[in-house]
Amino acid sequence: MDQRNKPSVRFDKVVITSGGNVYSTTGFTLIEVMVTLTILGFILLIIFGAFRLGLSAWNRGESTKEEYQKIRVITQLISQQIKSVVPFKIKTKKAEGDYLAFEGKAHSLKFVSAFAMRAKQNEGFVYAIYEFKEGGEEGGRLVLYEQRALNRDFFAEEPREDLGVSILEGISNVRFEYYREEDPQNKKPEEWVTEWNAKDEKELPKALRMIITQKDGKGTGGEIPITILASLPAYQFEKVRTTPLGIGRRVMQGLAP
Repeated sequence: MDQRNKPSVRFDKVVITSGGNVYSTTGFTLIEVMVTLTILGFILLIIFGAFRLGLSAWNRGESTKEEYQKIRVITQLISQQIKSVVPFKIKTKKAEGDYLAFEGKAHSLKFVSAFAMRAKQNEGFVYAIYEFKEGGEEGGRLVLYEQRALNRDFFAEEPREDLGVSILEGISNVRFEYYREEDPQNKKPEEWVTEWNAKDEKELPKALRMIITQKDGKGTGGEIPITILASLPAYQFEKVRTTPLGIGRRVMQGLAP
């Protein structure tokens, strides 16, 4: 017989019971099943861990995004209120006379603005105070005090604590700086200073810089500085207002054909 035509023979392990039933023994053993389940468990554990890590990163990213969005909106409101500073003069019976309601320090700022951040509708000029308060390991906070500007000496009174609202929390520091133009007559150079007292300066600063140091939110201990740079259009108001009223009229008449 041709070798190629020989039927192939395969020997399988079988078990023949006393009843004549035949069972194949070519399936998986218990050890093979246990090894397979163990490997499958490791694979599922790795997949679940990767999914959990990705979900945690996504939640952390969304939280950081919302925090930065909140800071961006608040800084825009702060910038708008600072740019709306008005040269409001406080009347006093003291010998020093009336003075501009503006007092700036390194970690606090007091002024009168035409823009009210907390009011739902415009109620006229408001007296605003920004003050940074330290808070230990949890971080400090920027507190805003705001009330209607009445004809009284604001600087002689301490702000009521119940009027304070924390607009930024978990921050490391807030620093205010004030821009002074060069004054050759008084030998003062052009510079940024950390204090500005309108009683002594007799004018408002030309610009104001506010630096907010915010934690990066990644748990690495890093910090992100946020800078608000605002010019004060009211800086020139005093010079224009103190000009004699008759001069402008005479100039206009001289220019007329």
